Amino acid sequence: MANRMVLNETSYIGAGAIENIVSEAQIRGYKKALIVTDKDLIKFNVVSNVTDLLKQNDLAFVIFDEVKPNPTINVVKSGIEKFKAVGADYLIAIGGGSSIDTAKAIGIIINNPEFSDVRSLEGAVVTNNKCVPIIAVPTTAGTAAEVTINYVVTDEEKKRKFVCVDPHDIPVIAVVDSKMMSSMPKGLTAATGMDALTHAIEGYITKGAWELTDTLHLKAIEIISRSLRSAVANEPKGREDMALGQYVAGMGFSNVGLGLVHGMAHPLGAFYSTPHGVANAVILPYVMEYNAAYTGEKYREIARHMGVEGVDNMSKEEYRKAAIGAVRKLSEDVKIPKTLKEIGVKEEDLHALAESALADACTPGNPRDTNVQEIFEIYKSIY
Repeated sequence: MANRMVLNETSYIGAGAIENIVSEAQIRGYKKALIVTDKDLIKFNVVSNVTDLLKQNDLAFVIFDEVKPNPTINVVKSGIEKFKAVGADYLIAIGGGSSIDTAKAIGIIINNPEFSDVRSLEGAVVTNNKCVPIIAVPTTAGTAAEVTINYVVTDEEKKRKFVCVDPHDIPVIAVVDSKMMSSMPKGLTAATGMDALTHAIEGYITKGAWELTDTLHLKAIEIISRSLRSAVANEPKGREDMALGQYVAGMGFSNVGLGLVHGMAHPLGAFYSTPHGVANAVILPYVMEYNAAYTGEKYREIARHMGVEGVDNMSKEEYRKAAIGAVRKLSEDVKIPKTLKEIGVKEEDLHALAESALADACTPGNPRDTNVQEIFEIYKSIY
């Protein structure tokens, strides 16, 4: 069986990378951008870093700032209407995963109107046309949405998040500029960084993993583990390394999928609007314990790349505990909450959350097959 790798067309990675947006838009003949972002990024003058460049070079744009965490079907529909009304021909997504995911959904439906019912995009959908060109400018170091073929939309009516997987949604240009991430507060830096670590670890142990993606995920684990603490301290080197680490993780997991951590995290976003990175970080060590016996020798390499010494002299049980311990220590050092109760989860919802997690598109990639009762027990142990 052949393994597929899908990557975005062009990426610029490093401080000052946003300056390349102008030349790319000009060379490609783009006429008018719809900038997809949120009000806070405008308020704190993050978006102006890009719009000032566009103004200076007479590149037309209109701003759509209705994005919110865990973007909804209605937000996507509003963005589609705005895109059509202003006569845009490309999208610039500025923000975290929410902005980039919203742009992906808008871009897909504009060029594939038969999927105008946003819910019809759930799962691995085969659309006929590439989405509207997207220039993705992440302002968080975590989701790697700028280089993945995935996006997530929240169905508020049904209290669920659904994952969409489509090679046609990948941004043509990723602009990973650590300076665009420098205004992230400590809590958001920590949460998105742990999201990136979750991507790397789940991508490494998922059923679809193979040698090329293993290489990417292990490197991502190494970079994230050594740089997240300094990124939270807002040190420039830590910021720059985290920007790279999360991107490398995205290159990998986009092509092999994730697992039960994400399957369990998505319902928390749908039920309580829990920040996705926080949900992943709280759940990750518990699911690692659940999966440990189904991962062969991979936890040894996770431990090694997280800086644990002496792993070659450890038994399987020892290096598995060491890997999980390293994850817990990193999470603790960057002040991630430890329990579901701390982040507002209601005990009476645990069974409904378990049912939703089992149905999530990420769950089948988990190395250990599961069921509602076992997921419920994991949630209960974290509560």
